[in-house]
Formats: sequence, C-alpha cells, structure tokens
Amino acid sequence: MENNTSLQQQLLDAGVHFGHLRKKWNPKMLPYIFAEKKGIHIIDLNKTTEALQEAAAALKQIARSGKKVMFVGTKKQAKEIVTECARKVNMPFVTERWLGGMLTNFNTVRKSVKKMQSIDKMLGDGSAESLTKKERLTLGRDRDKMDKVLGGIAQLGRVPTALFIIDIGHEHIALAEAKRLGITTFGMVDTNCDPNKVDFAIPANDDATKSIAIITQYITAAIAEGLAERQAAKDEEVEEVTDDEKEKKAARLQAEAEAEAARGGKVRGGGHQAKRRVPGGASRRPGPGGR
Repeated sequence: MENNTSLQQQLLDAGVHFGHLRKKWNPKMLPYIFAEKKGIHIIDLNKTTEALQEAAAALKQIARSGKKVMFVGTKKQAKEIVTECARKVNMPFVTERWLGGMLTNFNTVRKSVKKMQSIDKMLGDGSAESLTKKERLTLGRDRDKMDKVLGGIAQLGRVPTALFIIDIGHEHIALAEAKRLGITTFGMVDTNCDPNKVDFAIPANDDATKSIAIITQYITAAIAEGLAERQAAKDEEVEEVTDDEKEKKAARLQAEAEAEAARGGKVRGGGHQAKRRVPGGASRRPGPGGR
C-alpha cells in the first residue's frame, strides 16, 4: 500500500491529474474523472495508479515472452522521452510521423528499411566512392530522411505484439492499424479521448512533458524487468544443460576408465604369470659360471 501511495504522490507531483477543459471532455472518461476545478477536469489518480500497474504487468509479461512492444509518440513533448525509453529496452519506436500502412502494409515498409540499410552499407564500405559528389550528397540526404521516419523500426523484423501510445487521439491512425491487425494497445488517455478505444487505458495528462515522462518510464521499467527475467530463465536453462552435460561427460569418463581398468587387469594378469615362469626358467638355465 505504501508503494502505491508513493507512486500516487509522484504522479501528483508530475501533474498527471490535470485533464482538459470541461468543454473539451469526452463523456466516456466520466469513470476516471475525480472532480472539476476552475473549468478543468481532474483525473482520479487512484484509477490512474491501478490502470498503470495493470498495464505494466501485462507489458512485463509480453517482454518476458520475447515479443516486441512498439512505442508511439509523435507529439513534440513526447519525442525525446519515447526515443530514450524505447532505446533503453531495445524496442521499436515511432517519434517523427506515422507512415500510413506502417503496420497494415508492413512488407512495403520493410523494403524501405532495407533500402535505407543498403545505402548505409554503400556509404560505409566505400562502394559509393564511384558516384559523383552530388550523387553521394543526394544519397546521404535520402538516407537521413528515411532514418528520421524509419530509424526506430529498423531492427523490427515483424509486426509488434503491442503498441504503447502517448495520446490516442493524436495517434489515431496508429491505433486504427493496430486494431485492424488485432495488436494489443496500451495508451495514455486524457479527458478528451475515448478510453474504450484501447485495450489498456491509462487515464493521464498526455500534454505535459513530466506526466508523459513518469508514465513512460514506469512502463519501460516493467518491460526491462520482463526482459531481465527472460534472460535469467535462459541462463538457468544453459546452466541446467551444462550440468547435464557435465554429468554425462563424467559418466562417460568413468565408463572409459572402468573399461580401461578391465583391459589393464587382463594384461597385468598375463604379466604375473610370465613373471612366475621366468624365474623358474632362469633356475633351470645354467648361468655363465655354472659350467
């Protein structure tokens, strides 16, 4: 309970509870509104804490199972935070603009990413040296433009399992594409949006940088925890396999040693008999002074 209280205090300090003006509200947000103050809706932080913890637990599980969570935040207040947090946990992100079809037409987007990577390769390995200076400049500019939009998803080989969205109203195209593909959606939902449009709605102020930062960092910490647990489980498996291999190796060596001992016993046994015969033979054979 103490933990919840301190989390609520942090959310309060970050201004997560400040909603929009009453005239801009979406009536479907009513269950999450605590009060109205000077014409502004105040979000119920008890509800925010519950929703945030529920979303974090679900995202931790997704990360633990090795699946990808795409961060989406193209608002100027969100760009830097989203980029930093997504990079921290090595997850894909979109912070410039959402290309229509980024999910629904994923194969075409992958082709653009591959084109960007091949330009990178050309510029890196010197094969662009044969081009004129102007062509190289054009190539470099094209690459920078593509990197701005596609850089965050360059390592994404397939459609992500979940989307974490800052401001579901602003990112409505991303949300619609995710819905169409049955991708699980998590989102910061302000008082002017419909919380039913996302699978996991986190009622929060999605305009203030501090508010965006605290929610995104909390979610990122949960994903990092899931990834760490996944790694620990993998290490354990490797250890088990190693122990198993050690046991098998020890058993094999023991079996070899026993087989060797059995073979050696036979040889040694033969040796003893020979020794017994030799002295006898020697006594029967006259020595040099015996003549």
